[in-house]
Amino acid sequence: MLTKWCGLGALNLCALCAGLALSLVSASGAWAQGAFPNKPIRLIVATVPGGTTDLIARIAADGLSQQTGVSVVVENRGGATGSLALDYVMKSPADGYNLLVAANGNLLIKPFMDKSSGFDPATDLSPVFITSDSPHLIVVGKNVPVADMRSFVAYGKANPGKIFYGSAGLGTQPHISVSQLAKLTGMQVTHVPYKGLGSAMNDFLGGRLQVMSTSLGTVLPYIKGGEVKVLAVSGKRRLAALPDVPTAAEAGVPDWSMSAWFGIFAHKNTPPELVKLLNDKLNLAFEDPKIRQKVFEIGGELVTDGPAALVERIRAEHKTYVQLFKEGVITLE
Repeated sequence: MLTKWCGLGALNLCALCAGLALSLVSASGAWAQGAFPNKPIRLIVATVPGGTTDLIARIAADGLSQQTGVSVVVENRGGATGSLALDYVMKSPADGYNLLVAANGNLLIKPFMDKSSGFDPATDLSPVFITSDSPHLIVVGKNVPVADMRSFVAYGKANPGKIFYGSAGLGTQPHISVSQLAKLTGMQVTHVPYKGLGSAMNDFLGGRLQVMSTSLGTVLPYIKGGEVKVLAVSGKRRLAALPDVPTAAEAGVPDWSMSAWFGIFAHKNTPPELVKLLNDKLNLAFEDPKIRQKVFEIGGELVTDGPAALVERIRAEHKTYVQLFKEGVITLE
């Protein structure tokens, strides 16, 4: 009887072990077999609502939801120049359900703002997808008495220290852009950092700020409404959406250049197969003509680079940031 019981016990134990092993294998390969995603995905946005990063996130959320069949929720965590959103994703499980949406400036400035963190945007996140690249515009309030870039530069020089501009935080593209323009033209301007461009836009439209640099998506409604004037667009060609707005070179500041790209990132320990799955789904989403049109309408140019190309962008632009700090174009004061 004892021998029979032991035999049965051993068989039962073997069956249990085999079942556990199969469960573990199934769990580890769930994402590869289509079990991911089986609950809502969250896109954690590095700004408050209202700016281009937020608009891009909502476009991506719609497309990703269509491709995965689950809800994709946009959650804004603006503040600390994007660090609040970034830190949240870095502390989340590496399961692909919490993804960061951020502009290049939010990522690239963190190592300079918090040197003790040792943060490296090329290795401390898993790049998933880059959605688009958006050239910046220089815009002024409707009550600023200028008609073009040349008259604005003359006005700025005649009013040193009286020109205020806003940004989404220290070291973000709107900050660097106007700082660079001022350095090139000899104007003295005052920077006012905010938690996101949405907040800066409120003060800009209220007349408390005189100039802003941003991509088209943030200011398009106000351009159409006549509340702001566009002086120049960065890049070598005019925007199709604003054919009458001159390029920087045409406006008399050929060395001014600024562009923002918007990336989607996962926790650095996210399995490579899961990153590829997300990249594939986002690529399909951004092939949709309706999605492409939405990006075009906010002044974006589709890029859709994969993870490897995104890492190379980050590394190349980090070198540029180092140089901008050396030249005094970026300061953290």
